[in-house]
Amino acid sequence: MPELLRPFIRGEFTPSESSKTMDIFDPSTGEVIAQTPCCTQKEVERAIACAKDAYPAWSETPPHKRAQYFFKLRNLIAQHFDELTMLVARENGKTWSEAAGDVQKAQEMTEFACSIPTLLMGEGLMNVSSGFDTVRYREPLGVFAGIAPWNFPAMIPMGWMAPLAIACGNTYVLKAASGTPMTSLRFAALYQEAGFPAGVLNVITCSRNEAELLLTHPDVSGVTFVGSTQVGLHVYATAAAAGKRVQALCEAKNHALVLKDAPITRTAAGIMNSAFGCAGERCMALPVVVAEEAIADELVRELVRLCKAQKIGPAYAKETHLGPVVTQAHRQSVTAWIDKGVREGAELVLDGRGCIVPGYENGFYVGHTIFDRVTPEMSIGNEEIFGPVLCIKRVRDFEEGLALMNANPFANGSVIFTQSGHYAREFARKTHGGMVGINVGIPVPAGVFSFTGHKKSFFGDLHCHGKDAVLFFTESKTVTSRWFDEEEIRKEKVSTWDGTI
Repeated sequence: MPELLRPFIRGEFTPSESSKTMDIFDPSTGEVIAQTPCCTQKEVERAIACAKDAYPAWSETPPHKRAQYFFKLRNLIAQHFDELTMLVARENGKTWSEAAGDVQKAQEMTEFACSIPTLLMGEGLMNVSSGFDTVRYREPLGVFAGIAPWNFPAMIPMGWMAPLAIACGNTYVLKAASGTPMTSLRFAALYQEAGFPAGVLNVITCSRNEAELLLTHPDVSGVTFVGSTQVGLHVYATAAAAGKRVQALCEAKNHALVLKDAPITRTAAGIMNSAFGCAGERCMALPVVVAEEAIADELVRELVRLCKAQKIGPAYAKETHLGPVVTQAHRQSVTAWIDKGVREGAELVLDGRGCIVPGYENGFYVGHTIFDRVTPEMSIGNEEIFGPVLCIKRVRDFEEGLALMNANPFANGSVIFTQSGHYAREFARKTHGGMVGINVGIPVPAGVFSFTGHKKSFFGDLHCHGKDAVLFFTESKTVTSRWFDEEEIRKEKVSTWDGTI
């Protein structure tokens, strides 16, 4: 029988009251490896209440003491690194190196949280007005909630969401992704082992219906969401209307512009990694290449050659380059998109449909797929597929390529491959992408910077991780003070603008 998972509420793993469960698959084999409960609304309410109960004492814990918990947690992540990597590979389908990177990014943000005393330092000015001093502090707000996607079971919930919120003095309710909750629940056990007080972190699994409560509950101060733009817009509108802070990180259709001076082999290798890494199941994937016509044929030939040399196989086999997609339903969705691209008239130069891995015939595999001569009106080049599918669009020159890219309604990342400093600088200035790569296919910054998507890729004001996250998870308070001397004590008249001018 598959393992029945338990939600983590008030520092304990307790059986759910719900009789409804959701299957968790090993994408490499197609087998059900666990089941997770669809927690009831009552259980979601209890998780929020436990976080609220834990908040007063946790928020009063000095930042340097909160940091000590994260030092312990960081060491536990390092100690259990391979175990966590295997969990990600088994429930998500990332290759071993990709799964290790997922865990590494969660560890990176945990390390960043260790510096919370410095991150929370305010600012002050003595004698801001004659005899008056002003300081500004940052304080936590209360209970925060996270609604995590299935594609990064470690990095997003346990990197982007929980660590900085908790380090800032808030408490947290995480709705783990229903399809990939095992990693988040294992991280919750490490929080427990690190000694975090009960209720500081709570992890539940439920359907969208029960998760709706996180958007409207009066005891939730803010919400972080990662997922589709359609759902993200709903999360943003609903939670913001309820007076909550919101970060909604949504879809993308990132483009790379390849100029004729780019070194073809190295550029193709970077594109292949960016387009097909994590089976294309990431919002910073590179599913579209805009190539100058002068080098497009050569680039496509090199991409096909490199892709054919890659090994497709089970996620946890360390020699695998391309693993499976997450579920059979998603495999069908990606395959349907490939069918649509053919119907739209794109030139299919590498077809990943019908991919079978010997010994893993029931796995959810889609091979490398490349479409050439994709035109602006083709939906396959404009909408997010979230799979190992690469589209090539051809342009005459830099200006046409940049205009084509900026017409994209999404703006997570944009990339240029060139040896020209002039065009690299022009691209960085004029692209709409929030994260820009110059000869860097996946321009996600290290965690000390923020993840800065634009346009329909992000809804909110403050981005996740980096300094933006500290601002998102705290509010500012200014304190102005004055101490009376003997002469001041005897004054009977005070200016209307006392201390402000």
